[in-house]
Amino acid sequence: MQTQHLSSHLRSSRSTLRRAGGLLVLGALFTAACDNSSTIPTSPAASESFSRVPTGPAFLIGLPAGISLGTAANFAALGGTGVTCTSPIPALPASTISGGNVGSPGLAPTLVTGFPGYTPGALPCSLATPGTIQLGATAAFADFVTAYNALRDIPIPTDAAHLLVGDLGGRTLSPGVYYITGTALLTGQLTLSGPAASTWIFKTAADLTPIGGSVVMAGGAQACNVFWQIGTAVSLDRTKFLGNILAGTAITFTGVGSSLVGRALATTDVTMTGANIAACAVNGGNGGGIGDGGKGDKGDKGDKGDKDHKGDKDHKGDKDHKGDKDHKGDNDHTGDKGDGHNG
Repeated sequence: MQTQHLSSHLRSSRSTLRRAGGLLVLGALFTAACDNSSTIPTSPAASESFSRVPTGPAFLIGLPAGISLGTAANFAALGGTGVTCTSPIPALPASTISGGNVGSPGLAPTLVTGFPGYTPGALPCSLATPGTIQLGATAAFADFVTAYNALRDIPIPTDAAHLLVGDLGGRTLSPGVYYITGTALLTGQLTLSGPAASTWIFKTAADLTPIGGSVVMAGGAQACNVFWQIGTAVSLDRTKFLGNILAGTAITFTGVGSSLVGRALATTDVTMTGANIAACAVNGGNGGGIGDGGKGDKGDKGDKGDKDHKGDKDHKGDKDHKGDKDHKGDNDHTGDKGDGHNG
């Protein structure tokens, strides 16, 4: 009897110990799962990316803090070594630029060719009022380079959905930051779908070469909220493109029906052959510090700048290049004396 009682007692003790051990293990697991001090391996790039420019399901609203096109926003086409409009053979419809200026930081009249007043004879390009030719646009070019570098320095996203390769045609992309590996192609339709205030930023270290493709906006999204930071050249062939193109080298428009709703900003040349550019309105789109109208190239009264960012009183617009009276800029934003744009 004593032996059976002792055996039963031992079995009961072992069962109690097992239950206690199990509870201890579960308690440890629960504590670890809820402890915010637990170490979760993340890369610095991933942490910085999600803190500055949300990707994934979160919408990117406006440009990240500190990024602005500044006075470069006043331009439809701005080329570091000039803007060239050529006549195609066989002839194509004349190129047109509307809604913005055409210019270069250089002063030589030969830097802008094919436009009224700068090229004799038949003109392959027209510039709609209130747009003007702006030579010596050093401030605008400097603002473009600053914006280009700021977009380039945004961390590359780490999730697969925002890492793109090859042809963008046939895709529908939500707002966010995307990195394109290698040469970016576009042979079909790329749809950018999201709310009106949302923003897309595309980054690539190589070329952008759309051929016969198109970009369309859906869900209320606006073309002027799209930014393309391209490491080298952009060649748009028979493509209807949207967004602000900031190119590391040249931008070239070729083929029948090539067009851009946005801005063409290049460190070297912008070349147009039978293409059309409709520029974004200053302070239009996402309002992410895109820029303000200066006295030299006055903007629309309805697009006033931020009162807290007044221009330098010592940099008023060039008296010889006054804007259209019907398109007055923000009184709080005086232009830069060098190119008739705000500082």
